[in-house]
Formats: sequence, C-alpha cells, structure tokens
Amino acid sequence: MVHLLPSLFEKVGIIVIAAFLLSYMKPFRQMIGHEHQMSKKIMLIILFGIFGIISNYTGIEIGNHEMPLGNWHAEIAPDNAIANTRIMGVAIGGLLGGPFVGLGVGLIAGLHRYTLGGFTAGACAVAAILAGVLSGFLGKRRQKHGLITPWFALPICMALEAIQMVIILATAKPFERAWELVQVIGLPMIFINGFGTLLFMLIIQSITRDEARTRAVQTNLAFLIADQTLPYFRQGLNQASCKKIAEIILGLTEADAVAITNEHSVLAHVGAASDHHVPREGIATGLTKKALEQGNIIVAKTRKDIYCFHDQCPLQAAVVLPLQVQRKTVGTLKMYFKHPDKLSQVEQELAEGLAKLFSTQLELAKAEMQTDLLKDAEIKALQAQVHPHFLFNAINTISVLCRTDVEKARSLLMELSAFFRSNLQGARQILVPLEKELEHVQAYLSLEQARFPDKYHIVHNIEPSLKEVPIPPFTLQPLVENAIHHAFPHMKNKGEIVIQAYVKDDAMHIVVEDNGKGMAGEKLVELGKRAVDSIKGTGTALYNISERLEGIYKGQANFSIKSETGHGTQVRISIPLNEKGAYVSDVESIYRRR
Repeated sequence: MVHLLPSLFEKVGIIVIAAFLLSYMKPFRQMIGHEHQMSKKIMLIILFGIFGIISNYTGIEIGNHEMPLGNWHAEIAPDNAIANTRIMGVAIGGLLGGPFVGLGVGLIAGLHRYTLGGFTAGACAVAAILAGVLSGFLGKRRQKHGLITPWFALPICMALEAIQMVIILATAKPFERAWELVQVIGLPMIFINGFGTLLFMLIIQSITRDEARTRAVQTNLAFLIADQTLPYFRQGLNQASCKKIAEIILGLTEADAVAITNEHSVLAHVGAASDHHVPREGIATGLTKKALEQGNIIVAKTRKDIYCFHDQCPLQAAVVLPLQVQRKTVGTLKMYFKHPDKLSQVEQELAEGLAKLFSTQLELAKAEMQTDLLKDAEIKALQAQVHPHFLFNAINTISVLCRTDVEKARSLLMELSAFFRSNLQGARQILVPLEKELEHVQAYLSLEQARFPDKYHIVHNIEPSLKEVPIPPFTLQPLVENAIHHAFPHMKNKGEIVIQAYVKDDAMHIVVEDNGKGMAGEKLVELGKRAVDSIKGTGTALYNISERLEGIYKGQANFSIKSETGHGTQVRISIPLNEKGAYVSDVESIYRRR
C-alpha cells in the first residue's frame, strides 16, 4: 500500500503542473471566472474531461499485488485494475462548474475508463459519473453562500474517492479480488486525490484573488482619474479642458498617447504621434470616424486597422470609446499604444469604464451649463436650495462604494444622473406629472440613504389615479430634504417620512410628514410666508413653493405647515381639481401649452 504513494504523487504532479501552466493562460482564467456561461461550461467539461482521460492512461496498473513497468495503459488486463487521480479531475470540474459540468466530466472520464477494461471498469465508470453529479450539486449549493475554498474541496474529493472504493466492493467480481484491491489502493488514493485537489484548488484560488486584485486596482485607478478630471469635464468638451484631461489619463495609464475628439475635430492629443495628430484639425483616423458613426467601442491591434493617413505613424494599437450624452455620441476618447501587446484586457476594460464615467460627467456638465442659462428667477432660486455639498457628498459616497459594492456604486451614479436630469427638465416646465416628481424624490433619497442607511425610512401612500396629475416641479423634493436635514439631527429613534397623495373635497392633497424633533414659536409662524434665517438655511425653498402655488392656481391652492416640538412636522399642499379629476381650466391650458 505504501509503495503506491510515490507513483501516485508523480501522477498528481502531472495534473498540478498542467493547472499551474494553465493559470497563466487568459482563456483558462476566463473559464474560471465565467463558469455560469454555457460556452464556458462546455469548455470546462472538455478541459477536465481531458484531465480524466490523462489520469486513466497514466494510472498505475494493479495485478496480483504487482505494478507493471508501463506507465501508459491503452488496455487493462481482465483481472487487473488501475490506481489513478481520475476522481480528482471530476470532482474539481463539478465543484467549479456545477451539476451540468460535473455530469459531463464524469461521463467522459467514466466511459473512457470503461473502455480500458479490467474487472473494476464498470464500478469505476459509475463512480466517476456519480462523483461528477454529487460534486456539481455540492459546488452549486456552496456558491450560493460563499466561495469554494481549497479546504472545502479537500474533504469532498476524499469522500468521493471513498465512495468509489465502496462501489468497487459492492459491484466488482469476485468480491475477494475487489477486497484485496481496496486494501492496496484505498487509503493511498483517498489521500493522494485529496492532496492533489488541495493543490489544484490553491492554484484556482490564486487566480481568483489575482482577478479580484486587478479589478480593485482598476476600479481605484478609474475613480482616481475621474476625480482628477471632473473639474475639467464640468467645463464641457473644449480644447483647454480636453488637453488637461488627456494629460491626466496619459500620466496614470500605460497608454502611449491619449486623444479626445468631438463630433468633427480633434480637441486634444498628447503623447506619441503628436506631430500629425494635431488639435483643431479634422478627424485623423478612419477608426475614430467609425466609432462616431456606430456609437460602439472599437479596438484595433494593427496600424492598418487604425487607418491613420500618416505612413510613419508609430501607433500600432488603439481603443476608441464613444462619449455619449443622453444616448447621443458627442465625441470619443482614444487610447493609443506603440505595441499591440500593451493593449491588454485590463487596459481595455479600464478604458471602457472611463468612457462610461466620462459620459456621465459630461451629462452633469451639460445639465449644469443649461441650468446656468435658465431665465426663470423663481426656478433659479428654488434650485439654489439644493445643498451646495450634495453633489460632492454623493460622489464621495459613490467612490467609497466602488471599493466595496461596485453594482451599488453604479446604481447610485445613475440615480445622481437622474436627479440632476430631473432638475433640468423641471426647470423647463411649469407643471410635471406627480409621478415624475416622485421619481425626482426617489433619486434624491437613494443618494441620501446610501450615506445614512439607518437614519430614517420613507413611506409612500399615493393613490394610483393621481400619478399622472401635473403639479409644479420642485415641490416634493425640497420638503423631503427639509425633513431629512432639520427633523432628525440628534434623534435616538429611527426617523420616518410619510408622503401621501389623495383626493378629498374636489382637491388633491399632498402631505409630507415626519416624526422628527418638530418646532414651535415664531419660526413656525413665518415659514412659508417669507425667507427665515437659520443656522442651516434661509427657508427660501418653502417660501418659493408657497409663492408658486399662489401664482399658478390664482389663490385656490393651499400651503400649510403644522409642527409641535417632539412630535414632528407636517406640510400639507392642496391643489384644486374639477369634476373630471383634472385641473381647473386656467392651469390645464398652461400645462398643455408647455
């Protein structure tokens, strides 16, 4: 029994060395990271099926307690058997890929073992298929709760090998020969297959950790670049701002040249080939023109694919990414490389992430510039009530989440874009549907609750029939913001904000109520009637809402505030409706004209 260990160690070494070499190959790393895709599952079946076949061929033939000298077995004598590492490959395949992969690998390895013959051929084939299915289900169950670690895989593989010994004893004939075989190979194969699985999974774990570290570094780098370029993107796409942006990207990435264009010309080009990629001239490469026309990411790995008009251009590879604002391509970000090998998958994914971030920053910049052009003094005054640190707090929150929860960070970035887009759209209209106003509130709340997840919660009680009824924009969001910033400081209990909308007495009533600290005295009397000085604001938002309701509805709308110290605050708005549930004719006609 002991004399089998050195030979089995040698067989395990073949598989482990193969795994080590494969760990440096991108296709194998992609298979490990995307095993949920059907194409990757099939590739895993083929790969680990090959491992099973190699294990069968290189196993140690056991007959009459002797080990033949040959190491490659195309056929096993009828009274003999083989000791090998087949179960190791089957178990690992199942753990990584799930039941489908486990069954596929088990069938390949098991059927191939059956064709080699020997008195345990049938038992080994059944054991291989069963091991694949069991490991697949165990791996799938484990992945729902955490990662498949080497120390999780070790006992599973040893247990599956022990099950194979039981199957041999139960099915192989004669039983006396089967018992002699299990006594010789049982413990060595259980130990060696477990040890090999541990080594193999340690290699898989190192691949996963490397990928995670790479993604973390890439994400941090993307947000470092985004943070440094944000002040320039806020100026829009112009020659001065784009040159600064390109210099920042060139300094923080492996690119040899960086260029930014608008729809018609090169705005900035820094780095290699600056002699003929000149700013303010027309688009220099056919690759850029193609990206602008299609609105898709385009990658070139040869100088010919770049379509540069200059014969001596040193740039050999490039990734061109469209910059989009409201789904319209307004320019491109281009990263060039002198050698195609420098354009790695990491660099390409970094460029794609930057393009998405820059597109969002351009949308924010456009919203800011259009906001500056607004002529409506009341809307300007209301928008000024958005806390000046709101944007920066939101970006800081998103930056932190990028290190811990990338999907949450992406969601909040979209909410931030939606919030400012609602600001811009509301500024262009006298009335907006209640549903749009609620979406504006929700975007704001998503960002605030990301910063203070346990500070308060929101309750909506909205009659569905009222969602399409138009109301003045920027009505609800300032009320909710006031509740958040003024009602809950220093409270021990969790805050609650209730937003209601219902019909009563031919009017739509909107109520925003909190259970905060409340207020009393002269300040309550003045709120909504004029600007009120306070530590955290001027009360202009409430006054502005009151004034607009008064002007739009000709005195037929009501705005009231009730509050009591220690019992919260209630803000109530009532808007007149006619008998059909629409607004009075004057307001309705204004809405239609807009």
